[in-house]
Amino acid sequence: MSTTMASMKTPLLLFLHWVLQCAVCRDVTLPAGPLYRVAGFPLSLPCVVSGHEGPRTQDFEWFLYRDNAGGLQMGVVSTRDKGFPYAPFQPRVRNGEVRVERDSGDAVRLVVQRLRAEDQGKYECYTPSTDSAYQGNYSGSVTVKVIPDTLQISYTRSLTGLPVPEGAELTLTCSAGISSDQLTHLSITFGKRGAAEASGSGAGEEVSTVREIISIDNLLGIVPGRSYKKRYDDGEITLEKRNGEGGQGVYVMRMKAVRPEDTGAYFCEASQWIRDPDRSWQKIAQRTLDIGNLTVQQLAESLSVTSSPRGEVTLQIGSPLILTCEVLGLPPEVDSGLLVQWMKRGSVSSDDVGAGGVEVEVARMSTDGVVSWGDDLSRASGGSMEKVAEGRFSLKLFSARPADTGVYRCVVSVYAGRANPGPSTPVTLTQRSEGVTVNLKTKDVLVSAVAQLPRGPLLKRGSTITLICNATVTTTGPAQVQVRWLRWPIPAPVLNKRQGSDVASPDPPVIEKPTQIAALMYDGVANIYVNGSEVSVDRLSAVSYRLRVHTAAMEDQGMYACHAEAWGQDPHGGWYNTGVKAESNAVTVYLYARAADLLLIPLVIGVSSSLFVGIVIIATVTCCFMKRLARQRAQK
Repeated sequence: MSTTMASMKTPLLLFLHWVLQCAVCRDVTLPAGPLYRVAGFPLSLPCVVSGHEGPRTQDFEWFLYRDNAGGLQMGVVSTRDKGFPYAPFQPRVRNGEVRVERDSGDAVRLVVQRLRAEDQGKYECYTPSTDSAYQGNYSGSVTVKVIPDTLQISYTRSLTGLPVPEGAELTLTCSAGISSDQLTHLSITFGKRGAAEASGSGAGEEVSTVREIISIDNLLGIVPGRSYKKRYDDGEITLEKRNGEGGQGVYVMRMKAVRPEDTGAYFCEASQWIRDPDRSWQKIAQRTLDIGNLTVQQLAESLSVTSSPRGEVTLQIGSPLILTCEVLGLPPEVDSGLLVQWMKRGSVSSDDVGAGGVEVEVARMSTDGVVSWGDDLSRASGGSMEKVAEGRFSLKLFSARPADTGVYRCVVSVYAGRANPGPSTPVTLTQRSEGVTVNLKTKDVLVSAVAQLPRGPLLKRGSTITLICNATVTTTGPAQVQVRWLRWPIPAPVLNKRQGSDVASPDPPVIEKPTQIAALMYDGVANIYVNGSEVSVDRLSAVSYRLRVHTAAMEDQGMYACHAEAWGQDPHGGWYNTGVKAESNAVTVYLYARAADLLLIPLVIGVSSSLFVGIVIIATVTCCFMKRLARQRAQK
């Protein structure tokens, strides 16, 4: 039994010794084969050596065993011996077509720039020994099969280089196909070459850049280029495959609206792919076809927006105002969406007239022809905006008012090549016309306003405050007055004096914004703006307007004034604000305390005094009685 165990231990120890030695022995690795590559295109074979001794940078020698050479070994190229290549490879090594490229000290690759049919065979990578003991493997091999080049590519129509208007649609068609006994895949890429920014070398020269626009990869997936992903996601760029003649595929790329940055030289690239035994995809053939140059003419160079009548126009109140906007220079072959706006700056009702003031939108027509009005919604029934012809738009105000004075401009936003843009579609270009100044001949209007507090008993909390505003308008033709009542707080010094205090406010009074109380509109409609008090307004006569605050509270006291605005009537019977206004004098309303409030004070004081006296008497009597009772108990 022991003899048998000893006989088994000896081979086991030898095996373990060999495993420990080979854990650090030399190993040369190449890709698993066979590898199929296309004649006329590059071959790249990596070779890595590991577990070696000696210098980190190792030498490599490549041999080829051709299929038709009966196992004869041919030297291809070496990293240490320039005379190593056999005669068929010497000229190819000298001109660099066949070479060794080093990835690191112990990793290189054999590169054959243009593979030939006779290059088919088994390639061996050999690494001369630098080890102290000869162990491991010093070479590896892989079989390479050279298949014929069957990749074909063509285009239907080339670009002429003539200027194409911004927003035009671009269609490029490329046909490609392969015919191979091996299972290979085809990918198609459309790209553009163009001048980039300065190269950064300081000389200011431009370098050519290549950008991939969109591709169908080897797995039939559509992949947009990095710079074109947003446009692809928005549906602006598409790529589709169709079946063509002779088994070829027809690939159609469309750009719905070209931009100035799309200027450049376009190409179509077809690539043939194969899956190696290690499951990795390798590009084995590629052809690029130049389609031509594209030059995009910018819309800003041709577009112009004009408005008429030009300069200045003066109208009578109530006359129609007609303005026309004309858009010129739009390419007829490009279907573009237009957003047309009429803007106005300054009016008689604003503090800044003419070119000053804030610019507001009067009306707009969207790309789908829908008209909407700006802040003055009353214009929706008193005006119109229409497309009278291709590129011509009109704005009509049926009865001009003083508030319509100002400088009008037509603003046009163009969506080049997008007749129906989405909400997130960017505007291609926006242009504004010259201003048209609109003036109206207004009547001479004078307005005056006087506020007064009628004589009567002192106003107390709970009384009714009555204020009268006498407003008159002097003009020709029908006129109405619109009256507004406002209230300011009573200044602190005045309030302290009325309350009997001689202490004046140490700081100057602050001018506060008034509180709008109520208004009687020109058409007789009353508007009440406060919620805490019961307020009413009415018209006593043609020139007299009354404000009443019922059951007044302390917060209703203050300084009251009325503001009057004159409204005129145009020839069509419509009323308009003349813009003429007047402010009355201020009337101070102070509320005194009521009699009941005044009686409350002595009542409170009297009750307090009576209680105090009663408590004192009771305390005194109780104290004396207790002392007398104590003396009586002491005598007993």
